[in-house]
Order: sequence, then C-alpha cells, then structure tokens
Amino acid sequence: MNINYEFETISAIATPLGIGGVGVIRISGDKAFEIAEKIFSSKKLEAGKIHHGWILDNEQKVDEVIVLPFKNPHSYTGEDVVEIQCHGGPKVVKKILDLTLQNGARMAQKGEFTKRAFLNKKLDLSQAEAVLDIIHAKTSNFAQKSANNLSGMLARKIKEIKDSLFLLYSRIIAAVDFPEDVKEPEYSYLIEEIEKNIKKITDILKNANASNIMRQGIKIAIAGCPNAGKSSLFNALLNLERAIVTEIPGTTRDVIQESLDIDGIPATLIDTAGIRDNDEVDKVEAIGIEYTKNCVENSDLILFLFDWSKGFDENDALIYEMIENKPHIKIAAKSDLAEVPNPEALNISSKTGYNIEELKEKIKEAVLDKDAMETEFVTNRRQEECLRNAKNALSNALIAAQNGELQDLISIDIKTALLALDEITGEVITDEILENIFEHFCIGK
Repeated sequence: MNINYEFETISAIATPLGIGGVGVIRISGDKAFEIAEKIFSSKKLEAGKIHHGWILDNEQKVDEVIVLPFKNPHSYTGEDVVEIQCHGGPKVVKKILDLTLQNGARMAQKGEFTKRAFLNKKLDLSQAEAVLDIIHAKTSNFAQKSANNLSGMLARKIKEIKDSLFLLYSRIIAAVDFPEDVKEPEYSYLIEEIEKNIKKITDILKNANASNIMRQGIKIAIAGCPNAGKSSLFNALLNLERAIVTEIPGTTRDVIQESLDIDGIPATLIDTAGIRDNDEVDKVEAIGIEYTKNCVENSDLILFLFDWSKGFDENDALIYEMIENKPHIKIAAKSDLAEVPNPEALNISSKTGYNIEELKEKIKEAVLDKDAMETEFVTNRRQEECLRNAKNALSNALIAAQNGELQDLISIDIKTALLALDEITGEVITDEILENIFEHFCIGK
C-alpha cells in the first residue's frame, strides 16, 4: 500500500452545525487525552467511563458537557479518541472546537477520521466507502444495504474470490518455480476455476446498475397536454397536495420538483407545464413549456399522461411523438370517467387512487432489473471498475488456458485480477485514489 501519512492529533465538529439538542466535537490522535484534559474541569480522563463536567476557557465556564474517552485501539479511528458532547448551539460548538485547536490539535480534513480508521485497519476500504453511503443514503432500503457493506458483506464476497484465485495462482507458481517437485495443474482444472470466478464477479456486477440508481436516484418527468391530470398524479404519487389542481388549462406554469421514495428507489418527481400550441399561451406559460421540454429531454423516465375521458387526440399524439423513443410509461388518466379502459396504456385515476401502486411497480420495472432490489449489498463506480478489470484479466487467462498456453503467462493475468480485487478492499491503493475517495466525506467523519 503506497500511503504517506503523518498522524497528528486532529479535531472537528462531528454533528451538523446548527441549533440542536446536542453537538459533538471529536478529537483523535496521541494528544487527544492531553488536549481534552487542558480544557475540561475533570483533569484526569479514564477510558471506558463517562465523564461529566464543564469545558473551561481560562477557568471561565463555556458549557456543561459529557466527555467520552476511548483508548486505542478501541475507538472508531484506532487511535486515542475523545468525544465532547455539548449543547447544540453553533456558537458554543465552535468555541469548544477552537479551544481544542488552540491546545494542540489541528483541524481535521474531509473524511479524515474514517481515513484513519482505514489506515489503522479498523475498516477496509469497502467498509469506509459504506460509511459515506450511509451518510448520504436517500432511502432506508439503500441505507440498509450500505450497512451490510459496513458489516463486511461485500468484502467477504471479494475475499472468497481472492482466496480461490490465490490458491490457483499459488499452484501455477509452485509448478513454474519447482518443476521437478510440483506438477502443473491440469488445464481443465484451470479453466473450471477461472470460469467459476468469472461467474462470481459477473453476479456481483449484475447489481451495478441498481446500486447506482439507489445511490443517485432517478428523474421522473410527468408530461402531457394541459388538464391531462399531471398535477393530480403528482399529488397522488406524493400523497400530499403539493401542486395546484384546477380545471383551467395552463395552471402549472413552472417546473415543480419533489423527492419520492418508490420502494427503495430515490426519485425526483417533476410536474411540468402542459404542452400546447404557443399561439394559445401567454409569455409566462410559454417559458414554462420550454422548461417542460428541457425536463423531458433530461429525465431518466417520462410518465406520458393523456385524459382518457376525452380520448387520445392529435395534440396527445404530437406530444407522444416527442417522447416515444425515450424511456416512458404511457398512462390513460381519469379512467374513472372513461366508458372503457384503454388497451394500450396503464389506466389510472388519481382521484380514486386506482392503479397508483401499479404505476409505482411499473416505474421500478422500467429502471431496474427484476431481481435487482433483492441484492444484499451495493457497489459504487470505483468498485465496479475494479471488478471489470479483474473480469477482463480472468477472461484473458481463460482464453490462454483454453489454448493451452504456458502457465506462467496465464499466472500473469490471474495476478492482475488479484491486484484489481485488492483495490476494492484497499490492500493495493495509492495516495491519489485515497484522497479522491475521502474528498467526498464531510469534515468530522
């Protein structure tokens, strides 16, 4: 592991800065106890015990606090750690942080506490990245899967593949280095083992798209003619009266956005202005229509709505031509007022709630593979790139084995795959990659 690092004592606010019941200042490093004792009314901190007292600035009381000291290696970072729990006013939290800095700590960088946990082998890199995912999780579903990563589930899957490949690599190298004493593995055995591990990597990568969707979310635009029922559907999906609904065409003149959790998929739901001939609209509505077209162009999924109680007319057809080559769901709205169901669209009624849950299922089907949400863990783009690099190397090794090429050459590709997998958990990592990962953390974590 190519890491250059100096372990100074660091300090930062570990809770969101704002008015709240409790604020936490975290200190980590060799001088953590010494610094805390300089500003705490109880001058001797004992690890494993809760201490109650006052933070002092030149004997002047700053705040009544609880202090939690942890002795290395029994802490989050693996170092001596002191956490000061004070009242959550921003002025007092900043004051205590300043006192820790004045007494020997330096300000922590983004993600530096978790980085130290990784460098001190309290977490592997996949677990450290899971911390970031938990912090930024947009749904409880994704938070749970990220927690599984934090518990080591992805790392165990990777270790299983690495152990198998390392055994294979060792057998080849032993035969290359000691040909008189060790027999080369059969090519059929090499092929079987390589294929087995390619399949394991492929199975993990099957969930890559779902992982990224659950992490980043999707944009869903509701589009259609004026009075097609777009705002009513927007409100029905959100289960609240967010958008104004009237019988007057052009009521919605601007883009309205809200966050929505669709069974674990974070979505940004966008209600748009109805699209109609510019000759019929004023300047404000015309701007709204342009915004609508831009939203339609940049959305991941479009809910195309038409008023089925009035039929599917030429205006609906013109709008549908705009979106039919993009990912979309065709929806016959106001089906409770129609005489017969539309056979070519999902019939819904925002007023009665008819088929709203069915629509949510169709949204899931449109953006995710059928079994994608069943995965127990998630991956990120860096991990997926490492997995693809490993798979490519193994594919090269498989072709070489099938062609009966020299086994020491095959071992090179297997070793390349092992190094790629090592990057996932951090056995092989560079300063540049590490800095890029922790740059996305907040200060204090």
